[in-house]
Amino acid sequence: MKIKVAEDTYLVGIGVSPGIAIGAVSLLDQRPLVDQSLIEAEEVEAELLRFQQAVERAREQLQKIKQTVSRQQHLREHLYILDTHLLILEDEMLVDGTEKAIRAQMNAEGALTQVLEQLRALFDNIDDEYLRERRSDVDAVGERLLRILTGVSERTIGNIGHKSLVVSHDLSPAETMQMDRSNVLGFITDKGGRTSHTAILARSLDIPAVVGLESVTSMVYDRLPVIIDGSNGVVILNPSEETFKEYLERKQSYEYLERDLECYRELSAFTTDQVHIALRANLEIASDVEQAKKHAAEGIGLYRTEFLYLGRSTPPDEEEQYQSYCEILRQANGEPVTIRTLDIGGDKFVPELNLADEANPAMGLRAIRFSLQEERLFKVQLRAILRASSSGKVRILFPMISGIAEIRACKKIISEIQSQLDQEGIAYDPDLAIGIMIETPSAVMIASLLAQEVDFFSIGTNDLIQYFLAVDRGNEHVAYLYDPLHPAILRALKETCDAANDAGIGICICGEMAGESLYTLVLVGLGLNELSMNPACIPRVKRVLRQISKEDGELLVDRLLSLSTSKEVSTAIEQEMRSRLPDIFAQPRI
Repeated sequence: MKIKVAEDTYLVGIGVSPGIAIGAVSLLDQRPLVDQSLIEAEEVEAELLRFQQAVERAREQLQKIKQTVSRQQHLREHLYILDTHLLILEDEMLVDGTEKAIRAQMNAEGALTQVLEQLRALFDNIDDEYLRERRSDVDAVGERLLRILTGVSERTIGNIGHKSLVVSHDLSPAETMQMDRSNVLGFITDKGGRTSHTAILARSLDIPAVVGLESVTSMVYDRLPVIIDGSNGVVILNPSEETFKEYLERKQSYEYLERDLECYRELSAFTTDQVHIALRANLEIASDVEQAKKHAAEGIGLYRTEFLYLGRSTPPDEEEQYQSYCEILRQANGEPVTIRTLDIGGDKFVPELNLADEANPAMGLRAIRFSLQEERLFKVQLRAILRASSSGKVRILFPMISGIAEIRACKKIISEIQSQLDQEGIAYDPDLAIGIMIETPSAVMIASLLAQEVDFFSIGTNDLIQYFLAVDRGNEHVAYLYDPLHPAILRALKETCDAANDAGIGICICGEMAGESLYTLVLVGLGLNELSMNPACIPRVKRVLRQISKEDGELLVDRLLSLSTSKEVSTAIEQEMRSRLPDIFAQPRI
């Protein structure tokens, strides 16, 4: 019996890829049903063989997809995602853990499911959202194995033969890569986050997408008309004629604006009163530099080095890190590259350390605290960065600084390494800029003191907001309290920017706020001189930037600082930006 869907049923999820798509549903929700059961001792060897064959079959599937994708120019830069999935198939915790559970007389499906739950729990304890979202890659590999073990055929998203909107419980990066863009107009899923590999691919493919809708697969059926507004995270099931016409106009306006943004690619990022704001890119791996160059980023404002440490039993050595940093500098063509030192807890990704579990890892031994404790590992990374600095314009960034002592300890180690390199006759940049992440309340409170110790600040709003408001945005019960426009956050940003500008050092923001064009006028008014973001956000931010003035931004900030609630602040910003740039900031109707 067909599900009844009321006209104009509005759903709100997470918009991960902008744009508007209008069409009919193709429902892909054939999830494997797992039977967890005990087996007899004499069945163990057969189950081990079945699991091992499933791993080999999954490897063959991924290699085949990789061969297909490698022939598509627009997807080649994302081949590393498939390589990541192939590495997961070799992961000791996944493979050895499952085999151990099978030997304890659990069937293969049940053993694998248990191990996947353990791995998910590890990822859930990671504070950094981007790294936490890597859990979705483990889920994708796990589901592929479960499909093989349960006999559920591989989904054929690449064979959809008509224009439609794909609806699924979840989509793996491999499935997303196989989409036929001429037929898949957009997609929506129950699961997913803003920084998952699937979301990143959707943006790269320019496919409107909304994820995290929780139960949309139970609400739709094939051929149901749907509208996806990936810019605002809105999905409309069974739209009325009036709504259809409205969104058709919005779609046309959006596509016109996107074409217009291409004209801004080579233009400089100056405000109308001739204040230059450097627009840089955040990236995770060397291949992302191409995306940054495509959108005319002025260098790399944040290179997360964590990916060099993932999926391995021992940390990367100095030479491997040096080569990786040099490759990024080579591709950056003389633009600055800001390399952030390791920003995770060692127990999660350096198993040889065998650190004890922490009750509150977000406030435990992580980031610069971990690096200073594990000085041997820290020195390896710093030596690699210093050596690479002779090949290009490097800036070094220390995460999660909470006081002066930490900075001085880091600078002391750098000085020691420089002396060693001098003795060894190894070149490096003696004027390498040193910066710190401002992401703890203590750093904000002593920003004027910290500014005397470094060359630049980089505000990590994602963590700063969580720590300032005592909110875990990954916790569905309190995530609604995570608010970048909270009056306390605005005051924290203003105090930090004032301290940097008074000291004459650089001031950057590299959290999600930087790429949200609705906030551009506010960020300029606060006194930031550099914004670092997802490369795809740069053209829109640049367009806004070239139509506003710093003076107007300062006036808006003064007004916002007099307001008492987040709602008042957000309303004031939205009204201001919609009155200035109505073609960019259309009002969503929910």
